[in-house]
Amino acid sequence: MLANIALLAQQATGVDNTGIAALTYGLAAIGPGIGIGYLVGQSVQAMARQPEAAGMVRTTMFLGIAFVEALALIGFVVFFLGQG
Repeated sequence: MLANIALLAQQATGVDNTGIAALTYGLAAIGPGIGIGYLVGQSVQAMARQPEAAGMVRTTMFLGIAFVEALALIGFVVFFLGQG
């Protein structure tokens, strides 16, 4: 559905949006990169402060990384759907 809309918009305007879509995804990938870096940094700091809670912090960290990475993968799929 989204690919069809993007294709119709491209045909209506006569403009190829491939470069714009690639640039947009590249900029959107910066967010998850910053998010994962911040998440891991804070987790390491928490583990250093309370080593006895390292297992719980590590589990929560991996769960957070999975959610942030899922957002990046959704953006990647939307990028390819927009290519039509």
